[in-house]
Amino acid sequence: MPLPLVPVAIALAASGSAAFATYRFVRTVDPGRRDQRAEDALDDTPEGVTLRRAPDQTNATARIRRTFRFGPEGSAVEIDATAIGRITVKRVD
Repeated sequence: MPLPLVPVAIALAASGSAAFATYRFVRTVDPGRRDQRAEDALDDTPEGVTLRRAPDQTNATARIRRTFRFGPEGSAVEIDATAIGRITVKRVD
């Protein structure tokens, strides 16, 4: 019984091209930097969602901290997700 090589070749070409595209994308992304002031601001953000409006801008924060334990005596993982956003709208003449 002959092997169906065409579908296998198409699948290999598709996965190979996706892997190559991912590799090229990862190589072009610049490494980020860590700003201690931003880290402190994220650590000081209260849990929950806040929204503050001023005449010229709107600020929003959101933070959720949860601990997940795997089994009664198993290992645990803490997830701390924090987001800070600012939208500024200015009239330009």
